[in-house]
Amino acid sequence: MDDRAIVIGASIAGLAAARVLSRRYAQVLVLDRDTLPFSASPRRGVPQGLHPHVLLVAGLRELSVLFPGLERELIALGGTPIDAGSEMCNYRFGRRWPAVGTGLATISVSRPQLEAVLRARAGALPGVTIRDQVAVSGLAGRSDAVNGVVLDTGETLPASLVVDCSGRGSRSDRWLGSLGLNPPPEIEVPVGIGYATRVYRRYPGDLGPWRAAFTQSENGFGMAVPIEGDRWLIGAGGRHLTDFLDCVDRLPDRIIPELISRTEPLSDVSVAQFPAARRRLFEKMDRAPGGYVALGDTVGSLNPLYGQGMTCAILAASTLGKVLDRHQRTADAETVRDYYATAAERLEAPWQFAAGRSPGLAVRSRYTRQVALASQVDPDIYRALLGVQHLVEPASALFRPGLAARVVRLAGKRARENDVSG
Repeated sequence: MDDRAIVIGASIAGLAAARVLSRRYAQVLVLDRDTLPFSASPRRGVPQGLHPHVLLVAGLRELSVLFPGLERELIALGGTPIDAGSEMCNYRFGRRWPAVGTGLATISVSRPQLEAVLRARAGALPGVTIRDQVAVSGLAGRSDAVNGVVLDTGETLPASLVVDCSGRGSRSDRWLGSLGLNPPPEIEVPVGIGYATRVYRRYPGDLGPWRAAFTQSENGFGMAVPIEGDRWLIGAGGRHLTDFLDCVDRLPDRIIPELISRTEPLSDVSVAQFPAARRRLFEKMDRAPGGYVALGDTVGSLNPLYGQGMTCAILAASTLGKVLDRHQRTADAETVRDYYATAAERLEAPWQFAAGRSPGLAVRSRYTRQVALASQVDPDIYRALLGVQHLVEPASALFRPGLAARVVRLAGKRARENDVSG
């Protein structure tokens, strides 16, 4: 079908892609192998939905462009607005950051709640159809052009563009191989963390002036985020995952352990492991066929500790729309190559920040650590750091001459103080 796009996967990535494509195609068909819930319930295909998620500021802003009124709807459903600097209690390097107003606001809800809202919004769009319990088993077409998908029933559904949002477990390598194409090269970076999560009852003023908390140390990490229904979603873990309460008790900042001591659990403990971050380099394929693109975790699954996955997927969906516009909505091989190159450029900084390995990264990492330490005493540096972490500003913002000079000056001051105290 010349004016139909097919999206594989009704994930955050897939629903954002469906919205983008609905402005450019008469029909958009979203296929998901899961049984999709009508309410904000966890589902088998998204086990990470049981754990804390933070929608970064850039992601919320872009979603609000795609789905006007989204922020009001999330708040009406029990979402909590959070300023990244003044209402999120951050602890690292042995101390808390002071509360600093940033204007960088996000909204905290559970992953299933966000998916449910986006599913309802996308499904109500003219021309968009969401079908669950439908499994894609392959791509239809030739090595130079994909023109649809093949279902596990043997049925072929034609489309002028197929967008693969099937996630980390995507079978894209096999699908492309069946068309005579070499799969994209991969990068895998060991992460080796485990985390456990439990839902707790939330009371007004639980955290005093704070609305959420994140703690990171050599012994592990912990996060407490408010979700709808007056609940806390509290997660803790590290490289050596033990009992949930043991992980919480090891946290050096007592804000999360004390919170747990004052409230009561509402669920069992859910456990997850994340062995490695993975990136498929579609931009380096020998030949990329027209009519098929991948985005979201299909391209890159990032360290969940940094909370970048949902936002990177949303931004990639918007990138796809802009590239299609540049090419007059022609999804040929040239358009696909342009999309992969543009998307890879946008993904590079989050990938390097969360899991990357490249020449010179060690030097950059040492400098980034100095930025983080300086931001604990300099509000302007803290605002800049949060802007980069929330993907609102490019990583280069931390290397601007004026800011870099302040970072170096504060690093020198710390070194002198350490010499005196030593």
